[in-house]
Amino acid sequence: MDRHYYSMDTEEVLHSLNTSINGLDEKEAEKRLDEYGRNEIEKRKTITPAKIFFRQFTSFIVIILFAAIIISLLIGERLDAIVISIILFLNGIFGFIQEYKAEKAIESLRKLTALKARVIRNGNETEIDSRELVPGDIIMLETGNKIPADARLLQLAALQVDEASLTGESTPSKKITGKLDRDTSINDQENMVFMGTIVTKGHGQAVVTSTGMKTEIGEIAVLVQEVKEKLTPLQESLKQFGKWLGIVTIVICAFVFGVGVLREYLMLDFLGLSHVTEMFLASVALAVAAIPEGLPAIVTISLALGVNKMARRNVLLRQLPAVETLGCTNVICSDKTGTITKNEMTVREIFVASKLVKVTGQGYVPKGDFIIDGKAVAGSINMDLLLRIGALCNDARLNCNDRWEIFGDPTEGALLVSAAKAGLDKEQLEKIYPRTSELPFDSERKSMTTVHDYNNEKIAYTKGAPDI
Repeated sequence: MDRHYYSMDTEEVLHSLNTSINGLDEKEAEKRLDEYGRNEIEKRKTITPAKIFFRQFTSFIVIILFAAIIISLLIGERLDAIVISIILFLNGIFGFIQEYKAEKAIESLRKLTALKARVIRNGNETEIDSRELVPGDIIMLETGNKIPADARLLQLAALQVDEASLTGESTPSKKITGKLDRDTSINDQENMVFMGTIVTKGHGQAVVTSTGMKTEIGEIAVLVQEVKEKLTPLQESLKQFGKWLGIVTIVICAFVFGVGVLREYLMLDFLGLSHVTEMFLASVALAVAAIPEGLPAIVTISLALGVNKMARRNVLLRQLPAVETLGCTNVICSDKTGTITKNEMTVREIFVASKLVKVTGQGYVPKGDFIIDGKAVAGSINMDLLLRIGALCNDARLNCNDRWEIFGDPTEGALLVSAAKAGLDKEQLEKIYPRTSELPFDSERKSMTTVHDYNNEKIAYTKGAPDI
């Protein structure tokens, strides 16, 4: 299948995908679903509880302790064998509980939302499970939608898409429908939308070009899954420690055994089997005593404390040793948006009527005060007007499900939240001041204008760069 849909015009794209503006019929959609598979990112093989449990006993130091258990049983030291076995078992149970809880939490996060897609099938608009999308489907997009598959845009109105999850760019990408040069990079493919990105403004219509593992995000997932896991610095250190401990223990025990046998021979001029056996058992007992059976438990408990501390900071760690890796990190190379920063914007100051007003509050939670000269103020006519303009000349939406979040441009979201802090609800304002038309923001005007009806009059609200 051709991957250069961005270099074709819309008619060529539809012809190449053997579809039309009226979408696929159900029979053809089912046929393509069988051909291309479900529209989902394939996961690695599920990690079973048994695998998580047995993973706790794979470190080199634990293997040495298992050897110590066997040796203790052979020489009749059953109590030592039982004590070491209990320590190892409890250590395994403790590590298993921590990692199993993390796996279940991550799995729950995956199931929080079942993504739906609005498509045109048989000429009618309908909503389906996004996993049933196939190349050639016509999908409808609007503000707040998560793009369900890679697609070529056919029609749009002031469409902007947040592609930070794919390209790392925090500024929403403005979309077009015209064709582009064949050598255009993915960052500049303005007539395409990609799976996992989010519509921040406007609406549009697109034809699905790739689904599942054939999407751009799917190809990234393939590369990630091919990466082999490496030992963490602590695991590597414990592995080396176990090897050296084993070597040193064997050397010392061999030396003790040799010295004991030689001493017996020099004193008695002959070697008795009983003495050789006695020295061998003494050497083996020394080897067992030299092994620190409490070390795995101490390491596991220390890491678990770190994991719990990270969990209180809303960080999930799938495996215990990962917390130690973070502690050994000197340099983190990362795109800042949504990682080091929160990908949120907040209005901190408002300048109105020759006065500077400070705004308190964090993120998108609509709670905060307006402060002038250190005192909280209830508002004024001028400030309320400014905040009302910010809320109405705005395409973002403020919603609260489990937490407050913005659907739309982060800058517009910040203006919306500042208005909400003053008790101005956008939905209520839109009932009083219904929007009749608009001039979308563009790079030349550097402003956006909306026109509203109020008391049989037209009111134009504009926001943007004051110097233009």
